[in-house]
Amino acid sequence: MKSHLKVHYFQHIAGEGFGSCYDFLKAHQAKITATEFFALPVDLPLEIEALPRIEDVDLLIIMGGTMSVNDEANFPWLKIEKRWLRRYLAAGKPAIGLCLGGQMIANALGAAVSRNTFQELGWTTVHRVPQVPPHCFPLPEYFKVMQWHSETFEIPKGAIHLAENSVCRNQMYQIGNNVLGFQFHPEMTPETLELFLEDDEQVSIFEGEYVQSPVVLKKSKKINFNEGNQLLNQAIEYVLNAS
Repeated sequence: MKSHLKVHYFQHIAGEGFGSCYDFLKAHQAKITATEFFALPVDLPLEIEALPRIEDVDLLIIMGGTMSVNDEANFPWLKIEKRWLRRYLAAGKPAIGLCLGGQMIANALGAAVSRNTFQELGWTTVHRVPQVPPHCFPLPEYFKVMQWHSETFEIPKGAIHLAENSVCRNQMYQIGNNVLGFQFHPEMTPETLELFLEDDEQVSIFEGEYVQSPVVLKKSKKINFNEGNQLLNQAIEYVLNAS
């Protein structure tokens, strides 16, 4: 990883920051900047020129959020974010999308995002799709990660399906060697999870057999976080090596 990397991240809600990415990138002397979409006045149009210049970003990381990528009526900046994303991706630059971020990349490229049959909230086991081409991002056969979603993406045209589980088939995809989209939250830390759980209104809308209670989640073991965090660190290095 080159020194003084310019990393930009898109943040969609106040409680969902950079997670485990921050310490890893700071250890490599990265310069980190952010666009905080949640802080924008809803009635003030966002101009695409207000977003970073594409040439000033070495790595883009798109975080999660509680809104749907389809809710452009209530969050008009979503349309501008997708326009900017299409330009960024057309330039062949490294990008990682986490949960809503993975949905944003997929949707910006024309793939549908819709409600999953089941809601997922909590720790689940995800497995690598059989017969993934050897040049793709190397995943373990099975790994445990944090889920927090009711919608999911279709695999974008030209992308490679990397991971799945029995609850939500599309858990991860790859575009070229420089873009990785995740349905789950590998960036989750104990501190991030605590912030998530403080949003009682958001937690209460999840229900079903694949939804773990806050009581259970508060007993999460550190090893669970470490597995996802290490996977994300490897993903960052992978997309950067392709650039």
